[in-house]
Amino acid sequence: QAVHSTVLAANIPADYRAPDDQWFGLTSRARVIYASRERVADGEVTTYEDLASPKWQGRICSRSGTHDYNLGLLGAEIAHHGHDAAKAWAEGLRANLAKRPQGGDRDQVKAIWAGECDIALGNTYYMGEMLADPEQKVWADAVRIVFPVFENGGTHMNVSGIAMTKAAPHHDAALRLMEWLSSDAAQAIYAETNNEFPVNPAVARSALVQGWGPFTADPLALTEVAARRGEALKLMEEINFDG
Repeated sequence: QAVHSTVLAANIPADYRAPDDQWFGLTSRARVIYASRERVADGEVTTYEDLASPKWQGRICSRSGTHDYNLGLLGAEIAHHGHDAAKAWAEGLRANLAKRPQGGDRDQVKAIWAGECDIALGNTYYMGEMLADPEQKVWADAVRIVFPVFENGGTHMNVSGIAMTKAAPHHDAALRLMEWLSSDAAQAIYAETNNEFPVNPAVARSALVQGWGPFTADPLALTEVAARRGEALKLMEEINFDG
């Protein structure tokens, strides 16, 4: 159900909430490229479109193309460049895969560390999780984060968020929780604990995240990306991305 709150409207920028107030983003994260420190030079890959270049043949790892993270990225490609160009890009990316898509984002970083591929797509917060895990830290140390951009846009973002069901029995209490989760105090917990980007502009990113450097978020509205999810899924299945 729609939730009309001046607190939520003040704490959460319009880019990270539904125009009709049906949902609200609480944290955001970038869909970036993890690049091998040893085998990929600085500036060698700068755009998502670069991933379809034949120079990367046999050098890219990816989780399933039908996972929501990759469907969101492809949906954004469709929004930016149109269906045909997005399909050609996805086919080019598939042709460059070092192996069949499998595992999660951290598994792709492990594969880079193991020498199975040189670059992979992943969400930023996984870097924080890997650095905090003794076993996975060596994987993280083998890569660096590259913030790619669309050729006519910025770095692709996705969010975690909250909504209120129509059947919510305690509307007022639920609203207070939603408002608190958008507050400075709660957003700081997200930033420091999960190493995600707080959507509340008054709250700073964690020191670790700030150390990854600045980037320009893609201005494409999340509703535009979501509207193309079905088209993106059909396209991934059509080209047999995971096959």
